[in-house]
Amino acid sequence: MAQSLFHKPRDFGHAGVKENLQQNRIHLVSAQVDTLPGKQVTTDPDEVLLERIARGDMAAVSALVSRKLPRLLSLGRRMLNDPAEAEDVAQETLVRTWKQAATWVPGKARIDTWMHRVALNLCYDRLRRRRDSVNADDVEIIDDAAGPSVQLEQAQTAQALQKALAQLPERQRTAITLNYFQEMSNIEAAAVMGVSIEALESLLARARRTLRTLMSETSVIPKSTGARR
Repeated sequence: MAQSLFHKPRDFGHAGVKENLQQNRIHLVSAQVDTLPGKQVTTDPDEVLLERIARGDMAAVSALVSRKLPRLLSLGRRMLNDPAEAEDVAQETLVRTWKQAATWVPGKARIDTWMHRVALNLCYDRLRRRRDSVNADDVEIIDDAAGPSVQLEQAQTAQALQKALAQLPERQRTAITLNYFQEMSNIEAAAVMGVSIEALESLLARARRTLRTLMSETSVIPKSTGARR
């Protein structure tokens, strides 16, 4: 298993580009993303950070980690149901991003889309290696402000939902995870999966039907998993 994100710093191969990882936490440095002089204005805010990372800008590294790490961890947990493996996937995705920084071609793809595709492929690799059921214990839809009885009901719903997700075919689970949990539009999710919007919508429709059936069997109905336009 790759070194955890939450342990000692690791050199990624680019001068000055290291993870700011100390004492089981990541110290995130906020950075103001400004337009670089002489550079073409881009519609992808992450490209400016990647250009700065290629120059060894530590603040840009921390800013990109702050922006992407929670989403990568969320994706990994929902696809793999293993927090430790999710950390490994997130770290490897970030490492590959740092390595791409110096040769990235602006405009060839959205960086967030590229990173999600890398993370998904890493998840697929791990799922292919183990091909077994995963535990359902990590769905973060519980409202801490709710009363004890409501929190118990939410926890039961979360566990039932994650069990149902784990039973979906791989591509249907991916579609639901990107569209619902990662809050991607149909266009963005389709780009990550490398399919047409029509194919994505078909996957979502089948996934929702299966989830409703599975959840009805446990008398628990999840929050809407309607498609995002």
